[in-house]
Amino acid sequence: MSSSEKITILKDFLGNYNRTGQEYLFSCPECNHHKKKLSVNIDKNVFKCWICDYSGNSIYRLVRKYASYEKRSKWTELTGQLNLLDFESVLDSIFPMDEPEQEVVVDLPEEFVSLANKNESIEAKIATNYLAKRNITGKDILFWKIGYCSSGEYAGRIIVPSFSESGDCNYFIGRTYRDEWRKYMNPPTSKSKIIFNELYIDWNEDLVLTEGVFDAIIAGKNSVPILGSSLKEQSKLFKSIITNSTPVYIALDADAEKKASFLIQNLIKYDAEVYNIDVAPYNDVGEMPKKEFLERKKAARLVSSEDAYLQKFINSFDF
Repeated sequence: MSSSEKITILKDFLGNYNRTGQEYLFSCPECNHHKKKLSVNIDKNVFKCWICDYSGNSIYRLVRKYASYEKRSKWTELTGQLNLLDFESVLDSIFPMDEPEQEVVVDLPEEFVSLANKNESIEAKIATNYLAKRNITGKDILFWKIGYCSSGEYAGRIIVPSFSESGDCNYFIGRTYRDEWRKYMNPPTSKSKIIFNELYIDWNEDLVLTEGVFDAIIAGKNSVPILGSSLKEQSKLFKSIITNSTPVYIALDADAEKKASFLIQNLIKYDAEVYNIDVAPYNDVGEMPKKEFLERKKAARLVSSEDAYLQKFINSFDF
């Protein structure tokens, strides 16, 4: 696809432009500033508005969000990219469902006690000390609504609840703080049908994906645990990332390099903007000081499709 063809498509929904070297300056559809401050570089495949800071490392994100169906189809036809407008129907054809999915709702244990409230009991102090050893602060406890159970089925466990977009509890993590052999005990719910703490996710901001919930807490707001080391394409979280064009930072455990690579390849296949955060020499994000994680996130490298396919080729060999 030539640059002139791409510019023709962009001009169709962004209007006239001014050209300065390799940059094409359009009016920004995000902030609608009266001056042409949206810079588009065709060769580098990037765009940025110098007024509202709306930016991306794939021009197709602009096309997908603002162009007409005809122009989007033309773009995908000429570039060979998957048409994400039909993402839902593509997935439905691969993974057909007899009935529409209903929102998952689960009940927190009756014995759940919030640590957000002042609690002087011995059990509360033990639970709080456990969290402190994992570098989890009082602010984290408030934001993540963390509590514990001192009796019942989940006795001796930290409880980290998750809330759906509508505000209902859709899952929770039960992690022992008594060194029991079974570290985690969670409700029997399909993890692919929920997004952990969906209520607090801003899909327009960078999203960090970690394996576990304690990793996500260290990573900060707008971080989601995938509750394992893999994320299926038909999962609610995967679909939401793609349909919202959300930039993603992958921060899986150090021993999950191949699974992280596979996840990155799947996301890039749908033209997602993906960055990979190096966790080593730590085992996971949960072991990392928060300040260091933020520094590593800032330094994270954008993964190109060429990088992803090269890694896929390397992974095909069983060393």
